[in-house]
Amino acid sequence: MDLLDAHLVPAVDGVAFGLLLFVVAAGLSLAFGTAGVLNLSHGALYAVGAYTGASLSDGTWGGLVLGLAAGTAAACVAGAGLAAATAPLAGRGHLAQALLTFGLALIGGDLLIQIFGADELPVRVPEALDSSVMLLGHRYPAYRLCFIVMAVLLAAFGTWVLTRTRMGAAVRAAADDPQMLAATGFSPRAVHTGVLAAAGALAGAAGVLGAPILGPGPGTSENVLMLSLVVVVLGGLRSLWATLAAAVAVGQVQTLGVSLAPWLAPYLLFAAMAAVLVLRSRFTEPAAEHGGQKAPRDPVDRLRRALAVRLRHRSGPDGPPVAPPGADAPGHPGTRPSDEGSGVGGTLIAVRRAVARVQGTAAADRGGLRRAAPLLVLLAVLCALPWVLDAYSISLAGSALALGLLAVSVTVLTGYAGLPTLGQTAPFAVGAYATANLADAGWTSGPVQIVLSAIGAAVFCAVVGPAVIRARGTTVLMITLAIGELTGAVVNQLKSVTGGADGLVGFPATQALWGGEGMTDESDLYLYALAVATVAVAITLLVLRSPAGKLLTGTRGAEARMRASGHPVGRYLLVAHVCAGALAGVGGSLMVTVQQYLSPADVGFEIAAFALLAVVIGGSTSVVGALLGAGLIVATRDWLAGAWPGHGPLLLGVLFVAAVYLLPRGLAGLRSTPATAPADGPVTGTVSPADAASASQPAGKVSP
Repeated sequence: MDLLDAHLVPAVDGVAFGLLLFVVAAGLSLAFGTAGVLNLSHGALYAVGAYTGASLSDGTWGGLVLGLAAGTAAACVAGAGLAAATAPLAGRGHLAQALLTFGLALIGGDLLIQIFGADELPVRVPEALDSSVMLLGHRYPAYRLCFIVMAVLLAAFGTWVLTRTRMGAAVRAAADDPQMLAATGFSPRAVHTGVLAAAGALAGAAGVLGAPILGPGPGTSENVLMLSLVVVVLGGLRSLWATLAAAVAVGQVQTLGVSLAPWLAPYLLFAAMAAVLVLRSRFTEPAAEHGGQKAPRDPVDRLRRALAVRLRHRSGPDGPPVAPPGADAPGHPGTRPSDEGSGVGGTLIAVRRAVARVQGTAAADRGGLRRAAPLLVLLAVLCALPWVLDAYSISLAGSALALGLLAVSVTVLTGYAGLPTLGQTAPFAVGAYATANLADAGWTSGPVQIVLSAIGAAVFCAVVGPAVIRARGTTVLMITLAIGELTGAVVNQLKSVTGGADGLVGFPATQALWGGEGMTDESDLYLYALAVATVAVAITLLVLRSPAGKLLTGTRGAEARMRASGHPVGRYLLVAHVCAGALAGVGGSLMVTVQQYLSPADVGFEIAAFALLAVVIGGSTSVVGALLGAGLIVATRDWLAGAWPGHGPLLLGVLFVAAVYLLPRGLAGLRSTPATAPADGPVTGTVSPADAASASQPAGKVSP
């Protein structure tokens, strides 16, 4: 009883906070579970309601009601607009939706700051609620008790609407069988819009009512979004009561958990989220259509496809077709009578074969030069930058190279392994903090820092890899997001190693080689970063174009067939995850070397989203495109935003939206024809899944 008495107020606070999260998460669950939209702007919808309600609050009941009506309506309209914005992305999967809605969140956050200011707004509630009541011998805010009652009533009302009304039946049918819903006279598109509008209204109402508990201010929308994602994952998508229980549990961890175990509380939520996702993926077989292509079940059809692929590869990448075996035999339809037999005819046949081989080899060489040309041009431009840019711009170019390596590692996982990730900043952070601590300990040699950072990041990915490689699709996004957030919690808590929220600064400069002087000039730092990035990218391309890279592509394109052929798909994916982590660790090391400081913001969720955007801009399988995308992001965030101070998030948001809409296949897709570019990425000359299942065949083309 003494323990209960000591922690009664935090426990009740946890219930109130959990119910606030429930109202928000109910809308997020509705949007994702019914409308199929992974809405990363849901926190911004909460902020719309919170800012609107706070600006209209005047301490009267009329002000509270007016703020509730206005905030709910504004968020409802924003939700309907979100439905229109995501409608063109219906066939492109959740990754495009996530990036689009994140960009819209950046735009909305900037507009809210411009309208309401950057400071946290005070919220005035009616005098009757702005008081305390006695609760088991403790004084407790009356408003929070009132909010608890309203949230419970809302849960009961929402459950009744979904389970007992015609509207709820239409919503459930839209999630389960939209074709049947259309046959009954309902429009699935109208239901989709209505669901997102209702989800926005819930978020807006939660923002108005929750403003006295979690007021509008910087970082509020991101915090609400992350906690709501945890609630949705823990509670699932089928039951509002399960979501309610999960929300209350999260609220207790956020309040009572901090009171009882402050050192453990930051890790509990995302650790629980990752555990639930991993357990669910363990009981679900990996999708047979990993890459969106169905493995043929007919053995005859499989044999036909395999023969067609082998004949196609015998012709060379771009050369003329080579006659199949026996085409030059006497009596074959493709053989002229004058060429049959030996003598002159046999000599002509041999000459034609030799010419065909020479032409095929020359065409292959030309194809290799065409693929290498973008890399050579990019390298020449990058080498010339120190002589044409000022010191600040050169420093930004070095940061872009570091972010570019992170983006290339995301390309390996997302484009080749088929594992979309929002947590690649975790190994990036391992490499960054390893380099900073090595420099502080006197290990200032650049090669040593690079190698040890890559090894540390690879070991980290080997440990967490088994939790990632089993899942597919959106589950991978959520698991990697949880890993990234857990890493961020460690960064903030382990101050002796990371410096906490203050970060690290003042460590010795890196030496390019053993025994040299520390690099402090921007040009020297940039050229060092360029040399390391060139070697890392070259190794990555060699691996991707090798038989190992071909097996990885086959795993993504036809996983079920690869497993049936006896290939250890899990091992391939784990190796890819470890190698991509090592590459991200090299990028983190370069970032510390170039910037000469390190803060938690450099390895947070926003950087993970930027890396994923760079991949979308460049093309899901284009290494050069990922580097160009990273450069465009850094130029927008740091250089272009400098000409328009205070609007960096707005510019980045516009970049997110434009990239998703205008570059569905990325920059690499601009030079791909419809016949060669698959629906899920801009791959030029991709390897057939049937051929990828055989490691003995020559490696296919890979976008540079």
